[in-house]
Amino acid sequence: MGSTIEQAWWKEAVVYQVYPLSFQDSNGDGIGDLPGIISRLDYLKMLGINVIWLSPIFPSPNDDNGYDISDYQAIMAEFGTMADFDRLLEEAHARGIRILLDLVLNHTSDEHPWFQESRQSRDNPKSDWYIWRDGKAGGPPNNWESIFSGSAWRYYPERDQYCLHLFSARQPDLNWENPEVREALYAMIRWWLDKGVDGFRIDAITHIRKVPGMPDLPNPKGLSVVPSSAGHRNVEGIQEYVADLCTNTFARYKDVMTVGEAAGVDIHDAPNWVAADQQKFNMIFQFEQLKLWGSDVDADLDLPALKKTLTRWQKGLEGQGWNALFVENHDIARIVSTWGDAENYWRESATAIAALYFLMQGTPFIYQGQELGMTNFPFERLDQFDDVAVQNFAAARLEEGWTEAEILDHIRNSARDNARTPMQWDNTANGGFTDGEPWLPTNPNYKTLNAARQARDPDSILNFYRELIRLRAASPALMHGTYDLVLEDHPQVYAYTRTLDNEQFLVVSNLSGEVADISACEVALTDAEQLLGNQGDNGEQLTLRPWEARVLSCSS
Repeated sequence: MGSTIEQAWWKEAVVYQVYPLSFQDSNGDGIGDLPGIISRLDYLKMLGINVIWLSPIFPSPNDDNGYDISDYQAIMAEFGTMADFDRLLEEAHARGIRILLDLVLNHTSDEHPWFQESRQSRDNPKSDWYIWRDGKAGGPPNNWESIFSGSAWRYYPERDQYCLHLFSARQPDLNWENPEVREALYAMIRWWLDKGVDGFRIDAITHIRKVPGMPDLPNPKGLSVVPSSAGHRNVEGIQEYVADLCTNTFARYKDVMTVGEAAGVDIHDAPNWVAADQQKFNMIFQFEQLKLWGSDVDADLDLPALKKTLTRWQKGLEGQGWNALFVENHDIARIVSTWGDAENYWRESATAIAALYFLMQGTPFIYQGQELGMTNFPFERLDQFDDVAVQNFAAARLEEGWTEAEILDHIRNSARDNARTPMQWDNTANGGFTDGEPWLPTNPNYKTLNAARQARDPDSILNFYRELIRLRAASPALMHGTYDLVLEDHPQVYAYTRTLDNEQFLVVSNLSGEVADISACEVALTDAEQLLGNQGDNGEQLTLRPWEARVLSCSS
């Protein structure tokens, strides 16, 4: 008798994140746009994905590149019009591709009409739509630090009060304690669902509830501001808000896909967010694996920690919830430059990492350019960075006496702008992204690292991703089977099985530049059939070449 599989389209999907600013410009202004995305839908169909996650496309002053929204129900002019969005939705659906919107519910832009009203006076009808407090001892209400550096409070003389901003000073936090705020957000979400979007990725959702009273946090070092995550990240009582959100929006529609960005959620708390009986989110992006990214370009990947972290989430949600599988997004430096070896084993390490994460239990997410093995940008000056977090960090360090070279050494390999350089389509000017001046420089390696070249090469990273997608779609075990770690103590290799009924697969990746002996593998290798490999089949079953990955069928 076969295993019972709880099927859902979002479990079987492969999601591709588009960062609209950098994907494809259609009008020569140097900024990607919706018509540009439409022009590349056939490429995405060829790749094999069936969901597009769009980073924010709403009007925004772009203090945080669109994550500071000034109008939830319109399209940023540089991206196009609502008619362009309607055509994107129609064209994508015609190709069997669904659309997820990126939605920011913790905060808005300070240019949003709600905030413009709220800041006017203490007796304005929207006075308490944001989090306002009186100052204390001639300064901010408490000692909390913004996630983007500096105080989490900004003073407004109109009210003679401070407003909370957990992120940029121009991203004031909404007051979720106010039911009018929640209902306004819910009505907006329903408006988009009525329009036909297929779901949402919810940004910074774990920050919507703050510790009651928002007291000072312990400050043993005597700092002017202190890390404040304990005051606002997944704090007690947040599930009341999450349940209210889901009940009044997603639960009213059929087959909506929801993914929460869940900083501060560990595996013990994860079922409260994603367990089927909770009827909240389908998946969350967990942050534990992000701790394994580092700013030190010479640092090695902590493979034992990676095994423990990913296995903890795989086994912890088994039978309860569903994982979101990712190694890149708009907030993460390029993985081949961070975990891999872009200089010596670029193709091999990019594909080894791809096999490693893509075939675990969960829905795989691909960030634009990841399927090409796009690399970090060779930043040489601070003025090359656009990211507000980098700008704030650099300003603070310069005040402390750091040199520009010291700041660059600290941020070059981890800065978010590494992921935001234009998509590299071909070897023409600016990688085919734009006929104009791109808003962020194109990586100079576009002449050899581009989609057109890889599409012609059967052994390319792009075509390896296509094979991963095809293989996963063809196998219930790779889609729904249980995950079990093997070779747990191997210092070079990450290996695991996927098993469903009588079908079993072994995924094995050598994450090092040295040959790896896998003769101690608990799974019999002699009769295993190689279905996919990133270096062909060398006929040697018990060793892996540097950065070699294999997917093997071990079924009897």
